[in-house]
Amino acid sequence: MVQAYILITAAIGKVRQVSKELEGLRGMKSVHVVTGPYDLVVFVEAKDLSTLTNTVVEGIHKIKGVVDTNTAIVVEL
Repeated sequence: MVQAYILITAAIGKVRQVSKELEGLRGMKSVHVVTGPYDLVVFVEAKDLSTLTNTVVEGIHKIKGVVDTNTAIVVEL
């Protein structure tokens, strides 16, 4: 099992729309709209690194309004 926090920058005016679409993706455990340099922080669980990569590249990056992501993989619990 791989866990990660993904920090997302969204286009202006698209944060709520992006948030709703993220909630529908497989592996999303939590989706939070936040203040600061990023607009959203999501916590994801995937069976392996390949699945996590697909979630980011084929899922999150394809959501209209997502500008950028920064993935922090959990290495120690």
